[in-house]
Amino acid sequence: MGSLPGEALSMEDHQQLDMEDSGRAERAQWLLNSPEPPSLWQEIVGSIREAVFHGKKHSSSSTKQTSSRHAFSFLKGLFPILKWGRNYKASKFKSDLMAGLTLASLSVPQSIGYANLAKLDPQYGLYTSFVPPLIYALMGSSREIAIGPVAVVSMLLSSLIQKVEDPVADPIAYRKFVFTVTFFAGIFQSVFGLFRLGFLVDFLSHAAIVGFMAGAAIVIGLQQLKGLLGITHFTIKTDVVSVLESVFTSFHHAQWYPLNFVLGCSFLIFLLAARFIGRRNKKFFWLPAIAPLISVILSTFIVYLTKADKHGVKIIKHFKGGLNPSSVHELQLKGPHLGQAAKIGLISAVVALTEAIAVGRSFASIKGYHLDGNKEMVAMGFMNLAGSLTSCYVATGSFSRTAVNFSAGCETVVSNIVMAVTVLLSLILFTRLLYYTPIAILASIILSALPGLIDINEAIHIYKVDKLDFLACIGAFLGVLFASVEIGLLAAVTISFAKILLNAIRPCIELLGRLPRTDTFVDISQYPMAIKTQSVLTIRINSALLCFANANFIRARILRWVTEEEEEEFQETTKRTIQAVILDMSSVMNIDTSGILALEELHRKLASNGIELSMVSPRWQVIHKLKSAKFVDTIGKGCVFLTVADAMDACLASKFAATSSC
Repeated sequence: MGSLPGEALSMEDHQQLDMEDSGRAERAQWLLNSPEPPSLWQEIVGSIREAVFHGKKHSSSSTKQTSSRHAFSFLKGLFPILKWGRNYKASKFKSDLMAGLTLASLSVPQSIGYANLAKLDPQYGLYTSFVPPLIYALMGSSREIAIGPVAVVSMLLSSLIQKVEDPVADPIAYRKFVFTVTFFAGIFQSVFGLFRLGFLVDFLSHAAIVGFMAGAAIVIGLQQLKGLLGITHFTIKTDVVSVLESVFTSFHHAQWYPLNFVLGCSFLIFLLAARFIGRRNKKFFWLPAIAPLISVILSTFIVYLTKADKHGVKIIKHFKGGLNPSSVHELQLKGPHLGQAAKIGLISAVVALTEAIAVGRSFASIKGYHLDGNKEMVAMGFMNLAGSLTSCYVATGSFSRTAVNFSAGCETVVSNIVMAVTVLLSLILFTRLLYYTPIAILASIILSALPGLIDINEAIHIYKVDKLDFLACIGAFLGVLFASVEIGLLAAVTISFAKILLNAIRPCIELLGRLPRTDTFVDISQYPMAIKTQSVLTIRINSALLCFANANFIRARILRWVTEEEEEEFQETTKRTIQAVILDMSSVMNIDTSGILALEELHRKLASNGIELSMVSPRWQVIHKLKSAKFVDTIGKGCVFLTVADAMDACLASKFAATSSC
């Protein structure tokens, strides 16, 4: 006597199936009954607490003791020197002293040159190498980074500010505007750090930075032709076409002086040779560090003895020394240009932070410690705020000087303090001796530092790895080179945003299959051996957000896949066989109302065709919103699972039950 399909199962089999169903239901309840996620206000408060107190919780047994702990924790977070300073030893100071003196020998001539690049008097470069490094030494967390003026930021400021104030026609107004921009840059950097907004700096991607730096290096190099050739009238534009036109015009009208070129090129060869020797033999790391200072001393001595300044060699002339004067009264926090000052301050803040954090993290990884980007932003912000009040312009971490500091064996940021004190002594004692320093030497010093900003190997690496990243790199490079600095930055950010939007609007959606002899479900395109389950379509949404930007694309893509699968299986079996769609939402971190509406529409469309929709592992915020929107009730709590394997087993059990009842 034959038995019905439903009677083919033994009692033990029924008990096993019941246990499996019970286990799936229990695991689904873990997901459905998870506690509510923290509110937006709780997340903001928690973020601030973590930024200030490092997320530490203290017992409330003693209010006074807890308050003191909070205060000390806050101070240690704000001033890392309080943490490592207690273990500082004389042996470390010896290393920091030598590194600081070596660093100062490079910083003094470079700072003068970068001030010239920023269209400021030479002393302002030295001012910027005194106060900001001292503030950073108290608040910064990097041990190797060397603080001061840098070429890219100096060029950025001069190119943007001279469109508002003319440095030649009204140098006082120009200088005041520079201090105001520095003030706003410090404000923005501090806010970024205090409110943990470091992700804003990441909008300048690594590839964009590589292209921007290379373009800026070429533009800076071309602008040094003014000093190298002794040209009097030079364009204020930064694009390569305008600069070359200005140079050719000067040649045509004989408005240049060959002695400047001879002097500048002679010492440029010396500087590049010293750089080459220092790179080839690590024992001579100090040679490229002191070469700029030797160049300044020798060239100044030569000009003084030969009276070359009377034969067309342009010199620095008057050079005001002494301690940094206050610039509080020079800040222009009112007036028609306030908005422009804030805009330029924001751009400068982002570029300066990007360079400093990239430099700091590079050397921190070599030494094997982690650099907190938000702390660095706070330190940079406060040092630029202090700098704007003490006649400094925007300072940041310099790659070339940091490399020298690292090679010289620095142990802590005390090397910055030694450098700052040495710069102060130079301001007090030696500024009068620099009267005859030729401007061509400052140009050659800047030119010798530029090759480090052009990383061709990294650009080739970016091209091999990611073509869209390379497009951002080239966009930034060409924008800076042929348009302007801000156009280059805009091109880099625009291409980077376009890449993000492209990935957000058209996210990856994978068709999953089960790996043989496992409960692991993977993308069948990547793993051809994965097996698709007949009548069940398993799909993974690989997008952090299911939102207004991509919801309709995802819904349409899933429905098209269902249609294609049904047509394919219809040709093979002559009947519609798709009975269930499983959505793996483990990658979706959040969802908005547009995403929920798309899911509701997808459910209605599938239900009208007799296809069941199941969801797998929706994340904390997602399941909370789906429950609030009653979508879980719409599809049924039995259609929400913790794992893809659970959902697949439930679908197969349902299919078997339907077959058995026929």
